[in-house]
Amino acid sequence: MKLNHVVESQQFTVPLLMELFERTKSMERTVRRGGTRDYEHAIMGTLFYRPSTRTRFSFESAMYRLGGRVLSTEHAMEFSSEVAGEKLEDTIRIIGHYCDVIVLRHHEEGGAKRAAAVSPVPVISAGDGTGGQHPTQALLDLYTIYRECHTLDGLSVALIGALDQGRTARSLAYLLGKFDRTKLYFIAPEEMQIKPDILEYLEKHGVSYELASDTRDIISHVDVVYQTRIDRERLASKDIDLTPYNIDRAVLEKMRSDAIIMHPLPRSVEIDHAVDDDTRAAYFRQTQNGLYVRMALLTMLLDNE
Repeated sequence: MKLNHVVESQQFTVPLLMELFERTKSMERTVRRGGTRDYEHAIMGTLFYRPSTRTRFSFESAMYRLGGRVLSTEHAMEFSSEVAGEKLEDTIRIIGHYCDVIVLRHHEEGGAKRAAAVSPVPVISAGDGTGGQHPTQALLDLYTIYRECHTLDGLSVALIGALDQGRTARSLAYLLGKFDRTKLYFIAPEEMQIKPDILEYLEKHGVSYELASDTRDIISHVDVVYQTRIDRERLASKDIDLTPYNIDRAVLEKMRSDAIIMHPLPRSVEIDHAVDDDTRAAYFRQTQNGLYVRMALLTMLLDNE
């Protein structure tokens, strides 16, 4: 199936996801063989208006392992011509002449769509605004769930943290809503609960969900725990107890033996480091999967050129 840009989770159908996952499995084998030179004539431009470590390194490693080359800037707000007033659309039109695919992290929600609308080459969103989307993170998250749970149907998933502005949780909710008999639990302080647009989407597609405020009430019922950070400085009351949103050994004891714990990283105090050695802690396997998924996405886009 043809893939032109990657700007939001909603654009992925279940057949397209399965095609991506089959290609992702082949990328795992490619990496084990030491990579490939199949894309040695391809150039990827990474244009990051906000800082990133994992996402940028993951994309750049993906391109190098495919045999391609990279043009990169991590401080586009400072070093791009936007300093002189150039619009994003003009920047994209110009950079599109120098490379074959553009990976963009933009500070404004909707930036990736604007870029894709004018770009002469494929655009991949590497994160969009504060409460927008991060589709490639959601794709690698979904692939991790698929590999760890061996299915995407009939799963119960707890999404925990600052969900109102959580690009990764929002994007993943859109994807999970495409599968049968999904049950989502959104666990967050009231002022950081998931936004109505996600709930409206889930209701429209007949997806079951619950809103909750304590991980401990839900933890024994779910197949997947998707943990994210809570920035205390965003809370109206700085004295609020965040323990109900954290995972430690006591929480582990309540979890099912076949459940998994995920996190888009970086983490703070929300997952105790003592959890890392538990076989259910999948977040480092999750980051490794990001390389394979992004390699697969790049090949799907470049093969259409």
